[in-house]
Amino acid sequence: MELLERLNQDLKQAMKDKDKVRLSVIRMVKSATKNREIELGHPLSDEDVQSVIQKELKQRKDSLQAFQDANRTDLAETAEQEIRILQDYLPQQLDEQALREIVTQVIEQVGATSKADMGKVMGQVIPLVRNRADGKAVQQMVQSLLS
Repeated sequence: MELLERLNQDLKQAMKDKDKVRLSVIRMVKSATKNREIELGHPLSDEDVQSVIQKELKQRKDSLQAFQDANRTDLAETAEQEIRILQDYLPQQLDEQALREIVTQVIEQVGATSKADMGKVMGQVIPLVRNRADGKAVQQMVQSLLS
């Protein structure tokens, strides 16, 4: 099943279940995907939809951190719920060990030896882990392995 079809079905189910948080998140994702579709001028593939969801997930994680820093537990709980819902629509995230293996392989392939080669490594790693790892986690992994 395509991701957009799944979102539509889940939207209907959330309406029936009166699940306000899920309904809100799915509507937000559908709106963001429609905006992205208009920007690109063509229907979105599942990978494009996953990129939109990944972007929304990153925003929620940033908001969660801000809410926790401000000691706003009520808003933090809502953000955590939204994060869980968004993660349901993404492929299984890579664990630290799997990410380390991919980064190590790329470092060996490009012959990177210092942080000056970080751009080369990131350019090769990001397409390999697209939508399965957070960009910040990839960057930290590359930095730690190149230092």
